This record gives sequence, structure tokens and C-alpha cells, in this order.
Amino acid sequence: MVKNTLRIVVIDPDQKLQQTYKGYFEAVSEYKLVGIYSAIREVLMNYDTIKPDVIISEVSLNGLNGIDGITQLRNKDNAVKIIMMSSKNQFETIRKAFRKGANGYLTKPVTKTRFLNALNSVELHGAVLGQDVAKKIISSFQQKSLESFSPRENQIIEHLTQGATYKMIARKLFVTPSTVNFHIQNIYLKLNVNSKSEALEKLRDMEVRHFDRAS
Repeated sequence: MVKNTLRIVVIDPDQKLQQTYKGYFEAVSEYKLVGIYSAIREVLMNYDTIKPDVIISEVSLNGLNGIDGITQLRNKDNAVKIIMMSSKNQFETIRKAFRKGANGYLTKPVTKTRFLNALNSVELHGAVLGQDVAKKIISSFQQKSLESFSPRENQIIEHLTQGATYKMIARKLFVTPSTVNFHIQNIYLKLNVNSKSEALEKLRDMEVRHFDRAS
């Protein structure tokens, strides 16, 4: 089966970064940059032509900001994946992004490797978090939301949210892949889910609820 090339849109008013992002798609066959814009309204005006699968948007934009723009983009296409990016990783901003329906959050600077890994993660798992954001969220989980998980399970959850595979986690924790699989099955059981994508979604929802209680 031939894999469809994902259509990507980037929203960022920084002209220098626009050129940088364009360079990220050189010699990349699985993703196609179909548009790079400075504002949400520009994307909405051209949406029916560009038809993106994934939108990566800066939070700070002139006019409609990136987070409020999520609603407008969702009204246009509820299936599109939306990843927010910002030089800041404040919890309130992250909370608002997820509540609006973002599929991920990255902190700048976003290197080519992180950029393409984020696209890969959102394609495979439906969600993506920057490593520094994930660490803060996991820390909050461990203190507030996930007391039912063992220390080892919390370690594995941290690696899962960073996009690690079973084999990668096994190497990092110096255990066998079967041991990792055993712990992950326990995690799925406690979360009442059946897959990694469902687990990531459930963990994200748990964090949103924690933010709501703290607000």
C-alpha cells in the first residue's frame, strides 16, 4: 500500500523562521509543505485549496492568536491535527491549547529533527509534546493525578509521552522489552485503554482536568 504524503501548513510571522521551516522539507518525501503563513485568517482564506492534514502554529500571532485560532480551524476542519509552538511553556498557555483542541505543544527553537519527529508522532499517535513540556506534565501527574502508578510505571509513562518505543524504553531503563510490555499493559489496564494512542489521549485529558481543578 502506498503511503499518502501528509500535507503540512506552518503559521509563523517570523520571516527568518519561515525560510528555516521551508528548508526542513527539502529531501523529505513523506511530508509536503503546502503553505506557510503569518496569520490564521490567511490559512482560513486558502483552506479549501491547501487542505492540510497537519497545522503547526505559533501561539503569538497578530490579530487572532494561535490558541484562539484553534476553534476557527476546527470549525473549518475538525479532523486536522494542530500542533502549537511557542518560546514559552507556561502551564496556563498549554492548558488553554489542549482545552481548545490542540494535538500537541512544542517549545522553540524547533530543530529539523524535533520538527519532523513531531509530525511523525502526531501521525502515528495523534499527539505530541515537547520533551520539556512532557517533563513538567509528568511531574504534575506524579504529584497530583497518577498516585496509583508505581515508580517504574511513571518512568515508562514519561518515556511514552516523549514518543519512545518499547525497545527504546527498555534500553533507557536497562530492562527487557518484555518487561516494558508487562508494565505498559498494567498502565493500560489502570487507564482503561487498549493502545498507546489511547493512553496518550487519556494522560492528556487527566492533565487538563488537573489544570481545571487548580484554576
